[in-house]
Amino acid sequence: MKVRSLILAATVALPMAIAGCASSSAGTDSSMAHENPMVGGAPMYPSKNIIENAVNSKDHTTLVAAVKAAGLVDTLQGKGPFTVFAPTNEAFDKLPAGTVETLLKPENKDMLTKILTCHVVAADAMSGDIKHMIDMDGGAHKVKTVGGCVFTVMHKGDQIMIKDGQGNIAHVTIADVKQSNGVIHVIDRVLLPAS
Repeated sequence: MKVRSLILAATVALPMAIAGCASSSAGTDSSMAHENPMVGGAPMYPSKNIIENAVNSKDHTTLVAAVKAAGLVDTLQGKGPFTVFAPTNEAFDKLPAGTVETLLKPENKDMLTKILTCHVVAADAMSGDIKHMIDMDGGAHKVKTVGGCVFTVMHKGDQIMIKDGQGNIAHVTIADVKQSNGVIHVIDRVLLPAS
């Protein structure tokens, strides 16, 4: 149970980090910033990378800390594109007590990295693209993450849901937060690999 929780926590932090770091390559016009929703009380600028934006979200402090602990900041500042399913602090709080603290320990870096990279897809997938793939596959589309996890995405109307490797369902609460190196979709649950 502790290992599963650790993996879950790590998975959440990595995608956020990846999304945040990839910034500089996509010179998006700053006028597009008005099209992005606010996240964690802060504006998200499409001209900045995932890390540059994520550090300003009061709802993603746990994810940012996990990305730093996993040593993924430099890696995630790459060109991308990345689609990051970014769990909120509340999503991390749903994990068993002590899980996040355990995952952040240096001896658990590999597990944390695995969990985080399972929140990242090597593509720039806006919600419309995701819904289209789901519809083309008859209502459920398999997605392989950078961390090697295979999750299932579904939708009901505009609501996109992700079923993780343990059968848990995460909901996208804020979609299409454009970054210079991809896109972030905020989710309400940490995605866990299959046990």
